[in-house]
Amino acid sequence: MKLEEIQDLIKFVSKSGVSEVQIEQKDFKIIIKSDKEKRTRGGAQEAMPQYMHPMPQQMMQAPQPAAAAAPAPTPAPAAEAPKAPAEDSKYVTIKSPMIGTFYRSPSPDKDAFVNVGDSVKEGKVICIIEAMKLFNEIESEVSGKIVKVLVDDSSPVEYDQPLFLVDPS
Repeated sequence: MKLEEIQDLIKFVSKSGVSEVQIEQKDFKIIIKSDKEKRTRGGAQEAMPQYMHPMPQQMMQAPQPAAAAAPAPTPAPAAEAPKAPAEDSKYVTIKSPMIGTFYRSPSPDKDAFVNVGDSVKEGKVICIIEAMKLFNEIESEVSGKIVKVLVDDSSPVEYDQPLFLVDPS
């Protein structure tokens, strides 16, 4: 990350009302915190980076505060979400734990992790969400049978967006 990008991020945090932003990339991690209390007393204070250090190569989750810079969600998934609970109240909804791009398979030439009708156990990988060039495996939160896949492959997803319906019985 370049110095200008870090400075822009600091300005964004200080103006947006966000109290903390954490960004993890391949070779470093940065956390920017702002003091909301000082800002509410009248003095606008620029947030300063708390620390920066090299990160080990591993799977990392994208932070939620970075959502403010993400593109707006597509209207189609939002329209589906209200219908699903009303029609399928006996099913458990597995939701996205982050913002990113949803993939049903580990690579384009491989089979999907799960399909409608497949049985899953708690902890089984059911999809991948790419966030900030990192591929995060998403595991099932429940055991049961996949009833419906609510998101198209390679589609952007929002935090807490429903991904799958599972029949736990």
